[in-house]
Amino acid sequence: MALGPADAKVVITEFASMTCPHCAAFNAAVFPKLKEEYIDTGKIRYVFREFPLDIKAAAGSMLSRCIAKDDPAKYFAVTDLLFRSQNDWVVKNTTETLMRIGKQAGLSQEAIEVCLKDQGLLDKIAADQKYAAEVLKVDSTPTFFINGEKIKGEASIQEFEKRIDTLLKS
Repeated sequence: MALGPADAKVVITEFASMTCPHCAAFNAAVFPKLKEEYIDTGKIRYVFREFPLDIKAAAGSMLSRCIAKDDPAKYFAVTDLLFRSQNDWVVKNTTETLMRIGKQAGLSQEAIEVCLKDQGLLDKIAADQKYAAEVLKVDSTPTFFINGEKIKGEASIQEFEKRIDTLLKS
C-alpha cells in the first residue's frame, strides 16, 4: 500500500512487522511527521510492505488488507491502530482484539474469520516477504529504502529529513 504521488522524485519503502515494537515506535514518533511534511505535500511516495515476523503479525497484516480493500488511506489508518494497540492484541487477547478491530471497521464476524483464513492472501504476503528477504536482503524490521538506499532499524525524523531534502534538491 502506498501514499503520495506515483511519480514522486523520492520513494520511501518500509518493511515492517505488525508485532515489531520498533516499527510501532517509528509509526508513533516519526511517520506522522513524514506524512505531514512530505507525503501530504506531494513531495514523496511512501510504500508500506508487510514483513511479518510471526503468525500474529501475518494475521494483523491480513486484517488490515481485508478492511482497507484497495483504499490506502484506510489501510494506513488500520495499520496505525494495530501498531497503537499492539500490546492488547499481541501480548494479551489476539483473536478477541483483532475481532473487535475488524468489527469497529465494519466487518462482520464471518468476514473477519474468512479474512484470517484466506490462504491466497497469506501466500501473497509470504511471497512478498520471501522476495524482500532473498533479493533485497531484508532481515529485520523496520527496514527502509529511500530511493533504493537501505536503512536498517529505527531512524529519527532528522535522519529522514536530511536524506529526503538532499534527494529533493538533486
